Amino acid sequence: MTGIELYTAPTPNGWKISVALEELGLPYTVRPVNLIAGDQRKPEFLKLNPNGRIPVIVDHDNGGLVLFESGAILIYLAEKTGRLLPKDPAERFYAIQWLMFQMAGVGPMMGQANVFFRYLPEKIPVAIQRYQNECRRLFEVLDVRLGQAQWLAGREYSIADIANWCWVRTYKWSGVSIDGLTHLRRWLDAMKARPACQKGITIPVKLPEIGAGTHDDEAFAKAAQALVQR
Repeated sequence: MTGIELYTAPTPNGWKISVALEELGLPYTVRPVNLIAGDQRKPEFLKLNPNGRIPVIVDHDNGGLVLFESGAILIYLAEKTGRLLPKDPAERFYAIQWLMFQMAGVGPMMGQANVFFRYLPEKIPVAIQRYQNECRRLFEVLDVRLGQAQWLAGREYSIADIANWCWVRTYKWSGVSIDGLTHLRRWLDAMKARPACQKGITIPVKLPEIGAGTHDDEAFAKAAQALVQR
């Protein structure tokens, strides 16, 4: 077998890798992981990632190299192709810096906001407010940066933009407003217009767009669950 196998599910962390692969034009085979059925806890998957999380890649063009953790995979793919990481030393580390910002801040805080705002049957207002407020604060940090430069690393589009966009684009699901964040909104629109971003978020299945038209959040939740189970 040649090319890359991508073990993934329709989540922001999974989308990071499918978007990057689409941007880079690398051949890949999708291996859907049914999170609801518990595929991520099966022995065959745990051999690939003992932490039992998606995404995972297997690069058959590099001796069957197995990698997990979306940030590590993004750096690997960028270095493999010489793209999506700036050549300028300062901007390269700006890209890595903003990638780490997403990994350590945006993803975990939005994930917790989702749990308390959407999924727990018992609503705990203080927890909901705490995580939504922190998400908004992080969005404001991004807005400041994007008021200084077109892309998070500076002049060049990079893996930092991919990683942050895949999470921030779901702000409505977390119940967080981006009102007044004009630079962040400009960037969100620019990202959404990219063909690779449009395609990447349909892997492994296409979900309804959050907040689009007559869409309601309950329908999104049901669709997401049904599609993951396929």
